[in-house]
Amino acid sequence: MDYIEWFGTHFIGLFQAGGQVFVGFMTGIVPLLIVLLTFTYSLIAFIGEQRVTKAIQFSAKNRLLRYSLMPILSVLMLTNPMAYTFGRFVKEEQKPAFYDSVVSFLHPVTGLFPYANAGELFVFLGIANGVMDAGYNISSLSVRYFLAGIIIILMRGVITEMITKFLMRKEKL
Repeated sequence: MDYIEWFGTHFIGLFQAGGQVFVGFMTGIVPLLIVLLTFTYSLIAFIGEQRVTKAIQFSAKNRLLRYSLMPILSVLMLTNPMAYTFGRFVKEEQKPAFYDSVVSFLHPVTGLFPYANAGELFVFLGIANGVMDAGYNISSLSVRYFLAGIIIILMRGVITEMITKFLMRKEKL
């Protein structure tokens, strides 16, 4: 009989814990996400959608901006999975590298801008909990992820573009 009682208590306890986590999200992370999204869309409206589009078109012409600023803006403004649509501004042979940069930035952005890729939020929070348990600051982790992400997307974009061009030349021979 003790096993049945233990199972019943812990079975319901599992759902009670899930409910507590859900309420925590509704009072913590969900309002934060809504405010961040509102801020981002307000900023775009304030600057002007055409100006933002022109800035993106300009950055598509420069290799450094194409694999740093463009992926950052696309992830922050359009979020995942719409961020890939900025690829329409780059040449065909640059699309794989742009995609690589965007997809590589979807995790590092989560600490500072959780709305950008909500699917990665649980991964980041798991890592952040471990960092906080070790006595470190989560803000420092978020900023370091973001800065490291910028360096990584730039490197990945440039290297992937070089590989793509090499393979395209080889295919044409």
